[in-house]
Amino acid sequence: MPQRRLVTGRSQEPRRRFAEELRKLRLEKGDSLRQLGERLGWDWSLFGKMEKGETLGGPEVVQALDQYYGTPGLLLALWELARGDHTQFREQYRRYMALEAEATSLWHFAVSVLPGLLQTPGYAREVLAAGGLKGEELERQVEARVGRREVLEGEDAPSFRAIVSEAVLRSPLRDAGEWCGQLELLLEMAERQHVILHVLPLSVGPHGLMNGTVMFLRLLDGRTVAYMENGYRGELIEENSPVDRLQRAYDAVRDLALSPAESRKFVLRVLEETPCDPST
Repeated sequence: MPQRRLVTGRSQEPRRRFAEELRKLRLEKGDSLRQLGERLGWDWSLFGKMEKGETLGGPEVVQALDQYYGTPGLLLALWELARGDHTQFREQYRRYMALEAEATSLWHFAVSVLPGLLQTPGYAREVLAAGGLKGEELERQVEARVGRREVLEGEDAPSFRAIVSEAVLRSPLRDAGEWCGQLELLLEMAERQHVILHVLPLSVGPHGLMNGTVMFLRLLDGRTVAYMENGYRGELIEENSPVDRLQRAYDAVRDLALSPAESRKFVLRVLEETPCDPST
């Protein structure tokens, strides 16, 4: 067992340790989250999400925290370790996650579940629990999945295009409040300049990507790789020929999908149709 954990009582998992240190330093300073936001000029809810492990924040905010707490370089070093840590993901996904963190462009087609990069903690928890996870492992995987959204943060964030089947938006969470929060996040993300959201109506009928989720990554060396996933397994595809075939299928599906503006209106209609009181 790690001896350091016995000494400090704090986690040695990089993402959790970063969140723990943020909360510890703020409490020692005697600030509330709202006070911290007012003093540093960021929305206080960002700091709350960072302390809960829902986001790492960008390097600018972490540097500002280092300066405010008088910990020059400490938090930034912990942030870099947390951002580069892929051990929180299940082993079969780690290679893909490492590539995702370095990609310059991302494309996703979601046939049954929203892309992980666009999931709220509530959505991720219900989906992962339906797959059999529970207890501490469930919470670790929720934290890891939500933390992936860091890829889309910051000025140098890669472009991200997601095509979401209408079936995904017609499969709400059991908790209406959580579902409304998920739809609101989709609308918020779709307003970002580097995020493009398409909805694929059920009325388009059969198409070339009906059998599973597919993701594409454009890497720094110019290569494109694909990752295909169904309910039981995933496969990273790096050979040019099958990647090209999948890209052609993706382009054909994109041509069938609603435009970004129409897609935002579609998600808004779904939100307006949803009773947003948490279920009892």
